[in-house]
Amino acid sequence: MPRLRSAVAATVLAAIATLALAACSTSTDAGSAGADAAVSDGFPVTIEHAFGQTVIESKPERVATVAWSNQEVPLALGVVPVGMAGVDWGDDDGDGVLPWVEDKLEELGAETPVLFDETDGIDFEAVADTQPDVILAAYSGLTQEEYDTLSKIAPVVAYPEVAWGTSLEDMIRLNSKAIGLAAEGDALIDELHGQIDTALADFPELKDSSVLFSYIDPSDFSQIGFYTTLDTRPGFLKSLGIPMPAIVTEESEGTDQFYTSVSAEQADRFEDVDLFVTYGDAAGSIIPQLQADPLLSKIPAIAAGHIAILEESTPLAASANPSPLSIGWGIHDYFALLAGALG
Repeated sequence: MPRLRSAVAATVLAAIATLALAACSTSTDAGSAGADAAVSDGFPVTIEHAFGQTVIESKPERVATVAWSNQEVPLALGVVPVGMAGVDWGDDDGDGVLPWVEDKLEELGAETPVLFDETDGIDFEAVADTQPDVILAAYSGLTQEEYDTLSKIAPVVAYPEVAWGTSLEDMIRLNSKAIGLAAEGDALIDELHGQIDTALADFPELKDSSVLFSYIDPSDFSQIGFYTTLDTRPGFLKSLGIPMPAIVTEESEGTDQFYTSVSAEQADRFEDVDLFVTYGDAAGSIIPQLQADPLLSKIPAIAAGHIAILEESTPLAASANPSPLSIGWGIHDYFALLAGALG
């Protein structure tokens, strides 16, 4: 995990001190009128999460988000963040913003928020510079250290239980509650469920097919890597009633890891897999390689070529990790890709 460099830490702490002084001044000026307004808006609110609880005293006006897709909750509800994480995985034009987020910003007539570079971890100084009232990170892998540092900038909404294990629904519920839009968040969940159900109805074969969301390194077929149900990719499919292979269920029990791997010598444990989903090149060159491997070729789904390839670092590959705005953008295409691989 990234560690906060001393020079950055000093700058961040100085910025935090400045923000704290400004907050005290504003609080004093507001007086009892501000408190009355907060109560009328349903504030304060308390968010329970893996690091304890966060109390948000009044409705935030400046919302910042870190980690993957948290920005999509306020955007879907009409709130433009002052800052959000830039992305490279799935970015189709190199601007650090996924296409469905670009579409929403255009719809709202908004400029692109400040983009935080998270290549080497959270940029605390950049987050502090946006002077947020709240920091949304309900879907994230925050460490205790990162949470503590961010909390010196503004109240932080962390993940509820397991790092990177927050469901789509819980991400929306926690983040929307934090910005005073809990009812709107619930309505958004219902809307997304409707879109998902409509798309899935076009591919009934998926409902009875066990799907394993995997990653097999083309340079090393000695291991078969796959995501547990704690990860949102298979977790999402499971929530739709799509069967999970026995090995996924078994390896997901008693773990807090979203990804694991087993030796290819255990290929017989994948006999009930109907469909492998993995990342690779569009030409699917990994498929004949897998079928030529003496161990992996014994897996029925691999032998039959039932392998859905998500082209790496494309928007569709990114949308396999479902989010509030990506569902309307590409859920039908995603289901079509999976069903097509089933033949």
